[in-house]
Amino acid sequence: MKLMFTCSRCGKCCEMTEMELSEEDVERLERISYPREEFSIVGEDGIPRLRNIGKWCYFYDSAKRLCRVYANRPLGCRFYPIVYSINGRATVDPLCPIAWTMCQDELRAKENELIKLVKTLENEAVARRVARETKERELIPFSRAKLRK
Repeated sequence: MKLMFTCSRCGKCCEMTEMELSEEDVERLERISYPREEFSIVGEDGIPRLRNIGKWCYFYDSAKRLCRVYANRPLGCRFYPIVYSINGRATVDPLCPIAWTMCQDELRAKENELIKLVKTLENEAVARRVARETKERELIPFSRAKLRK
């Protein structure tokens, strides 16, 4: 189902964003020649997020009020103003000035897809954490052996 919501291009969603990125999002943006180190940061939770430049998302052109990668934007950006709430449900972000135009049918139509995205992000974060811990454990014996010499 295509969302009927129409963006006003106010930029609120791109201001001080903490949009989480799936590996698929990162790879899609890399395919159009953006290095992940430039547009993303990885939090302590192991989840990559869009980087902000000043107060704006790395990809937001504040002069034109447009996303430079709109056709390739992250999935979370595509769902906006539908966001995942603490209670595990989809809700409409009240920070969006035209969020009131989002009808309940649109919200419910996208809820399962959004929940699937959140689970993907969580699973990818766990996989990155396990990989990092495994790599750290592999380095410890080498470091101890080096110290004994």
